[in-house]
Amino acid sequence: MTMNIKSKLWIEENGRPVFGTGKRMLLEAIDRTGSINRAAQELNMSYRKAWGTLRAMEERLGAKLVERQAGGREGGGAVLTGDAKKFIKQFEILEKGLQQYVDARFQKVFAVKKRG
Repeated sequence: MTMNIKSKLWIEENGRPVFGTGKRMLLEAIDRTGSINRAAQELNMSYRKAWGTLRAMEERLGAKLVERQAGGREGGGAVLTGDAKKFIKQFEILEKGLQQYVDARFQKVFAVKKRG
């Protein structure tokens, strides 16, 4: 039997979620697809939910995360801002560091030996 520990990390402001894995996935999907609508479809969420999530993140972080261009003849689009890309990288560093700590602590507390 192999045991592993899992942890989940998110950032809150005054008890309200600001950023976490799901929100990061939304931003990454927008970056990949170039569209809030296509990102929402990829993540099986409504456009309205994606738009609301994005607006709440921007409001709570106090930074614009996505540059939007309204649809039209040429179609709309969305690209991540530099602030969004930087925040994603910082979150990934924090998440990786936390997971390393949790893994090491789990092995120590439960005397789990790594198999290999």
